[in-house]
Amino acid sequence: MNEDPRNRFPLQSETNPAADGRIVRDSASDAYYQARRGRADENAEVDLLDIFNTIWRRKWIVASFAAAAVAIGGYYAFEVAKPRYSAATRLALDGRDREVVDLESVIAGVSADQATMNTETQVIKSRNLIERLVADLNLIEDPEFNKTLREPSFLSSTAALIAKYTPLTFLEKPELTPAEIHIETVNKVTDAVHAFSERTTFIIDIQAVSGNPHKSADMVNRLAQIYLDDQIGIKLAATEYAIEWLSGRLAELEFELREKENEVTVLQAETKFVSVEAFELQRFELHIRAAEIRDRVDQAESAASTARGNAERFGALAAGGSFEAMAAAAGDTELNQLLDAAVAGDVAARQAFVGRFGELIERERVNAQREAAKLETLQASFDKIQEQIEVRNADQADLNQLLREAEATKLVYETFLARLKETSVQIGLQEADSRILSVAPPGDLVRPRKSLIIMLSLVLGLMIGAAAALLRQFVHEGFRTAEDLEDVTGYKVIGQIPRIPIRKRKFLLDYLRRQSTSAASEAIRNLRTSLLLAYDNDPPKVVMGVSTVPGEGKTTQAIALSRNLSDLGKKVLLVECDIRRRTFNNYFTQQSPGSLVGVLADGQKIDKAVFHDDALGADVLMGGISSINAADLFSSDKFRDFVDNARASYDFVIIDTPPVLVVPDARIIGRWADAIIYTVKWDGTEQSQVVDGLRSLSSVGLRISGLVLNQIDPAKMKSYGYGGKHGAYARYGYTSYGD
Repeated sequence: MNEDPRNRFPLQSETNPAADGRIVRDSASDAYYQARRGRADENAEVDLLDIFNTIWRRKWIVASFAAAAVAIGGYYAFEVAKPRYSAATRLALDGRDREVVDLESVIAGVSADQATMNTETQVIKSRNLIERLVADLNLIEDPEFNKTLREPSFLSSTAALIAKYTPLTFLEKPELTPAEIHIETVNKVTDAVHAFSERTTFIIDIQAVSGNPHKSADMVNRLAQIYLDDQIGIKLAATEYAIEWLSGRLAELEFELREKENEVTVLQAETKFVSVEAFELQRFELHIRAAEIRDRVDQAESAASTARGNAERFGALAAGGSFEAMAAAAGDTELNQLLDAAVAGDVAARQAFVGRFGELIERERVNAQREAAKLETLQASFDKIQEQIEVRNADQADLNQLLREAEATKLVYETFLARLKETSVQIGLQEADSRILSVAPPGDLVRPRKSLIIMLSLVLGLMIGAAAALLRQFVHEGFRTAEDLEDVTGYKVIGQIPRIPIRKRKFLLDYLRRQSTSAASEAIRNLRTSLLLAYDNDPPKVVMGVSTVPGEGKTTQAIALSRNLSDLGKKVLLVECDIRRRTFNNYFTQQSPGSLVGVLADGQKIDKAVFHDDALGADVLMGGISSINAADLFSSDKFRDFVDNARASYDFVIIDTPPVLVVPDARIIGRWADAIIYTVKWDGTEQSQVVDGLRSLSSVGLRISGLVLNQIDPAKMKSYGYGGKHGAYARYGYTSYGD
């Protein structure tokens, strides 16, 4: 051969050691990492259409998750979830203030502002009213609210059993006291009851949710009545308190009124008070007498003053010795008669004149003393009358004060007495500040909302299914198209072979014979054509088939290629070099006269060791059992000589080798092959494994002639969205070239 046939597929360069001993990454590795970077760059931008197509291609996965979610949701909704029924009653709050009595309310009704409405809703849910509800309906004996009456669940029973026989005492639930049971029951009932007010209205709705529709209705109806009774009870309590307080205050007022009346009676007796008119007449008479005496006092004061003045003036005149002056001042007739004689110097007349004037002086002195005594008497009388008037006035003031106090006490007493009577009348006429607008009928089913649960389950299942589909696409490491395989490895794909529909390997030759125009047969012909035409007039004679890991179908492919070449009238030898597993026994039932191990180790001739299979149309050399390590056996000169002899005796030698990542046999055998076909299982072998396998071959200077994407599933490929590329082999084979 003038040209190395392995250079016919120039997409790969050999790996050479660097000067410093490092291994330079080959083109397969470079292509792999460049492809990974390219996909990462592509994933940097979200393509919604691509996401939709990915999900659509895996619609059965999405549908499966959705169906499973709907089934789980339906089972929960119809079998597991306990039905819950809601009943509601409606109250109207009367915002008008209600007076217990006419004049002034003892207890007023509630107002109707929003704060009050919110307060009333909290009152309805108050522990006091809920406890009365629990007592009235005997909910303490209801297992729905008293968990101690329920049958123990599987989990609680298991926990109790574990706590009993292990040190895990925290799993054991302590016994509850009656008080604790009552508290928990009230808490459960409180959680089941709801009250809320409608904005801009005076409406309060009470709602209860339980496992029984009639129980829910009974709970809200009874709670509403308890609430109304509580409102009336509060008013009755306030009214009773008012009556009690008024009664006590009335007793005090009555005692106080009696004391005041007794004081008035005593004072009237002391003052001889007959009537107000008589008392006023007596005061009037005293004032008249006082006025008269006062006038007499004034006269007596004037007379006494005049007498004292005359006495003093006469005394002064007597001392002056002027008879004319004394006579003029006295105005006495006798003095006037004696004046002339006294003036004339008559001694007797003078003595008589002086004596008479002395008598006048004494008379005036006596008169002054008498008037003074009279004035003193009149003043004493006046003072006494004034004292009597003051006493009368004081008595009148005290009496008036006592009368006013008694009247005021009487007025308060009468007011309280009237209030007590009115309150006593109102005690039987109290009304609640609210009224029931509508009584709750049996509750409606509110949980579980089966249609909603199923709908949400469907949505959740679709979401999880879509996520699973996208995740499967994201984590997928296999090859589904030839383009992907070429992009990652850097090698040409020279064949794409669909999965051969046989159940056992021994049916392969029969299938190839009967289904000569099947998709698999046509794919093998395409592989043969690609391989032979690539070498022009100097085709490879020794063709080695290799794969990355077991189970990729390279042996089936080698047998099918051998039969296809034999159909050209060529002499073909199929050699089993996988002497570790020896899988040819699963394909051929004919007894082999020899084996490859016999040829290499025992010197057996090739023509004596092979057998001709009519269904295959070629000679077959089985691997055989070797006591020598397979790698050592293939590294010997005998194997090289065997290959040379086979090349000379046959038109084509097809060698089936072990997987390259499992044992080193393929890297040794590949040195004597003219062409190396690397088989990759469709959507199976991981990309990193394929790259490692190719690197292991290139590390010993072997270059791949081409890749084969094997065991393609047309149906799955179409479901993945690649049906328009290379996934329609079955349709192609049967519709165009069927038997």
